[in-house]
Amino acid sequence: MTSKEIGELRRKMRPDRTNMTAVRGCYVSASGEILSTFRESVALMSQEDKESYLSIFRRVLSGVQDKNLIDLSFKTSQVADSDEHRLLMALRDSGLDDEQALETFYQTVTGALTSEDHYLILLAHERYDVPFKAKDGAMLEDGSQVFSYVLCAICPVKPGKAALRYNAEEKEFHNQGGAYTVGAPELGFLFPAFDGRRTNLYNCLYYSHSLANNHPELVQALFKLEPPEPAEAQKESFGELLSQSLEDACSLPLVQKVHEQNIEAHKELKSDEPLVVSRQEVSDVLSTCGVEEAKLAKFNVEFDQHFGADAALSPANLIDAKKFQLKTPDVTIQVNPERTDLVQTRVIGG
Repeated sequence: MTSKEIGELRRKMRPDRTNMTAVRGCYVSASGEILSTFRESVALMSQEDKESYLSIFRRVLSGVQDKNLIDLSFKTSQVADSDEHRLLMALRDSGLDDEQALETFYQTVTGALTSEDHYLILLAHERYDVPFKAKDGAMLEDGSQVFSYVLCAICPVKPGKAALRYNAEEKEFHNQGGAYTVGAPELGFLFPAFDGRRTNLYNCLYYSHSLANNHPELVQALFKLEPPEPAEAQKESFGELLSQSLEDACSLPLVQKVHEQNIEAHKELKSDEPLVVSRQEVSDVLSTCGVEEAKLAKFNVEFDQHFGADAALSPANLIDAKKFQLKTPDVTIQVNPERTDLVQTRVIGG
């Protein structure tokens, strides 16, 4: 999915624009016990409640692509015949009215997810009449197509801070904890994907608030897929891979060059599609920097072993285009990433 397609769906999450009819929910204890389930009619909600629920679902469609928002692709065999895909289709096709599918879904999530806090599983279904667009982006009035999809949000539920509160029966103040409050979603997904502004049953969009832990155990349980390494881990792995495979060739000028190439690629990108780089493209940059063939070969082998031979990674996950730092045990220097030429390293007196 492109950022424009995600934004188009996110703009639907407004009280005056949404076609959602109901929100299904499951309240779960920290131990994984289902405490309650419910169905809330959107039409009967107060304006404040409606906005609160829609705000949560908007968060699931927010964040940085390839970092918070990850495209997951099902195998053809899964779409043709698999329990996990049938479950998602049952939720969507029933408009979340299939009670057996809902129970199975809740049990799958609670069986996979561990949490220090109570949490809330929220599900919503919507049918979006997607207007046709002309090549110049203008909306056309001669037709539309329907995009039917399910949104899921998993939110922590925490008690408010203790404070002196008035007890009307005793007419006294006592130190008491506040009401339990639903926080911003930590995890969620959209199924099916909205690719080319059309339904794509082979993909879903997975949301993770954390860049350090995208909860692969939940992805495995729900979709029987392996998510990519979290964004922060990708950056650390790439840095270690460069230093270990290139050894003494991994100098400041080389890292500066890789950094500059990444920034230039972002500037020149004209497509709505997220920018990705392959191992060969990174290898070509290293080659232009004069890295010898033997070390390039070692880099290629270790890249394939860690990320996969056909991996297409986001440059933003490998190198921070907004920040350039030079770290020593005692000093950290940070400069404008477009002015890395201001930094030099020299060995003085050993």
